Amino acid sequence: MANTKTAISLQESLFEQVEQIARELNISRSHFFTLAAEAFIEQYQNQKLLDAINEAYKDGPDPADQELLLQLRPHYRRLLEAEW
Repeated sequence: MANTKTAISLQESLFEQVEQIARELNISRSHFFTLAAEAFIEQYQNQKLLDAINEAYKDGPDPADQELLLQLRPHYRRLLEAEW
């Protein structure tokens, strides 16, 4: 995979923190920013997925599903009690 160079501007205090952590981890600044970008992207994508799931379920179960859940509740409770 090809690498692309870029320049960024940081507040000096943030840059110093990056330098310190990169030294502690014994990694380059470039690797530090790669890890940070990967972590941010993963968190962002996970949040988008969670938002989509919440949107899909925001109305709750439909009446047929709700009735089925009510019917299954006693059976589920007995299963749980048997396991404990």
